[in-house]
Amino acid sequence: MKQIRLISTSTVRPENDHNHYNEFTNHRIELTPCDLQLLQVDPIQKGLLFHKPQNGNFNIQHLKTTLSHTHNIFFPLAGRLAMTENDDATVSFHIDCDGSGALFLHAALDGVTVADVLHPVYIPDDVVNFFPMNGVPNYEGVSKPLLAVQVTELVDGVFVGCTMNHVVLDGTSFWQFFNTWSEISRSGEGGAGGGGGVSSHIPPLYFSREFLDNISINLPIRIPFKPECFAKNPNKPPSLKQRMFHFSKENIAKLKAKANAEMGSAKISSLQAILARLFVSVTRNRNLKPDEAVTYKVIVGLRPRTDPPLPERYFGNAVLFGSVGATAGEVLEKGYCWAAWQMNRMVSSQTSEEVNKFMKDWAQNPKIVSQFRGSHDLGNELLTGSSPRFNVFGNDFGWGRPIAVRSGPGNKFDGKLTVFPGAEEGSIDFEACLGTQTLQRIESDAEFFDVL
Repeated sequence: MKQIRLISTSTVRPENDHNHYNEFTNHRIELTPCDLQLLQVDPIQKGLLFHKPQNGNFNIQHLKTTLSHTHNIFFPLAGRLAMTENDDATVSFHIDCDGSGALFLHAALDGVTVADVLHPVYIPDDVVNFFPMNGVPNYEGVSKPLLAVQVTELVDGVFVGCTMNHVVLDGTSFWQFFNTWSEISRSGEGGAGGGGGVSSHIPPLYFSREFLDNISINLPIRIPFKPECFAKNPNKPPSLKQRMFHFSKENIAKLKAKANAEMGSAKISSLQAILARLFVSVTRNRNLKPDEAVTYKVIVGLRPRTDPPLPERYFGNAVLFGSVGATAGEVLEKGYCWAAWQMNRMVSSQTSEEVNKFMKDWAQNPKIVSQFRGSHDLGNELLTGSSPRFNVFGNDFGWGRPIAVRSGPGNKFDGKLTVFPGAEEGSIDFEACLGTQTLQRIESDAEFFDVL
């Protein structure tokens, strides 16, 4: 792993002359069960790789200025978490939109090219260096930035990596931020008085938590949580590797059609078919005993599942963890078509009634997701987050479309399978983090590679 060279560090705040800046800095945003369950895990870390522009359009100051304009819309990301100690041995959290600002790093990785990032079979360790605030759990947002950006120059490329506190937002809001920042940057907005440009026409975000009123949840939620009680797992993590798997539009269609035909259904989605195929392959190549329990957890979006549905521009976390469980023998014997049907049933079961039940039960008995960082092992589980529907490759800062997407080291463990849209329309990519031996066996799995 090469040594990163830090060029500059700065703090970027919302544009000072914005008409509503004072209103922003006095804003308080309450946190929901979907938010608070993520206090102990790592932030979201995603980034984009670009060819280095040859037309002189790469300007660090312009990126900072347009980030400041983007803060006028996504102003909570310039704030901090605030913790209140209650008189009943509980604590409460909210977002304090105090305008403290985001961390902005400009760095270089000398001698590393775009090809060095893209061509190796396994994702190189250098990618870890593309992200700021590695190893900082979400609850430290009480004193550390909720957003950190690192722009890293390569020999012939630029990587824009973002670390955002996962208590504050989910993947949908993350990519809406990225889309907005790149649009403002591409428009050329960023000069003095630029706040009246494209940023003034971008739809506002929706911050209201009124949907919880229908569930009789009182905010702020009180939880038994003390940061000093959370220590990193001292166990040495197992040997892990990461690599990208690309599913073409044509092969995805074949997987979906076969799954629906065998199960007598028309409801199994493309993603559910791919998840099932991965479930079978990883289970087989982990060399598990037939009676060992296996679980595939999938992060399910809730915006269309609440009653009434939440707006697409809802800012925060609107997700829960759904899971499909079986034995290893059952998964291998019944195959991916059966597994795809189980995925479909699991997702379909996430009704507004189930969402309300989760919210109410959590508020009464808070359960914070255990930190993935440290142990790097969830047994025989798989977990998929993100979505192929996110607008990843439409992020153009004025240098052209990105050529690749990668995630940071946060929340990585044996079994983390992150989904992204592929660069070609209709294709889907998976970033697989697995035990080294499992990944090596998958590479000899002809049945799996036939669908790539």
